Amino acid sequence: MKNNQELQEDVQNAIKWEPLLHAAEIGVTAKDGVVTLTGNVDSYAKKIEAENATKKVIGVRALVEKIEVKFPNFWSKTNVEIANEVLTALNSNWSVPKDKVTVIVEDGWVTLEGELPWNYQKDAAKNAINFLMGVKGVTNNIKIKSENHDSIERKDVENAIARSWSVDDSDLKVEVSGSTVTLTGTVDSWYQKEEAGRIAWNTPGIWHVKNELEVDYYYSLVD
Repeated sequence: MKNNQELQEDVQNAIKWEPLLHAAEIGVTAKDGVVTLTGNVDSYAKKIEAENATKKVIGVRALVEKIEVKFPNFWSKTNVEIANEVLTALNSNWSVPKDKVTVIVEDGWVTLEGELPWNYQKDAAKNAINFLMGVKGVTNNIKIKSENHDSIERKDVENAIARSWSVDDSDLKVEVSGSTVTLTGTVDSWYQKEEAGRIAWNTPGIWHVKNELEVDYYYSLVD
């Protein structure tokens, strides 16, 4: 099992391995599987990349992210300029339905609102603007309102997750209440938790997914 120093070093090396981040000054601390990231980066994309790199490290159970996005003065843009570029990016993305997403920009922070029928469209809207210069952060408040009104069967969700080679569902439980799916239990990586949630979101008729899975790498070693 990794101690705090070993986990800290693994996360530091994972971040440095990413091309976008090899020169970034990101501080890493680790305690009992909880990793905290600090520092400044010059793009929101780098902030996301640091988060994703950390989540992939074995032994990370939770992430506290305190990275700030700070641009050089000559990169700064007005809120109006950012809003126009966000709208252009959304309109250019075939996965995002036209005129369904509202954009709010305040001090470089973008908030997305509206209703879409599928979660992959919500994710696509956020991903479309992650690399835009001037964006300091994104709050994705888009709500999912499925156009499919068929009842959700728990077994269908369980079978979909079981078909994935990347998710160990031996201690994963699925609960269905109306249009809400709740996932509980334990998986041995953050990737498995997010993948199980992604698969659940693909269920026709879904409006909400409560992903309450716990991440414990050592669970699989002692089970």
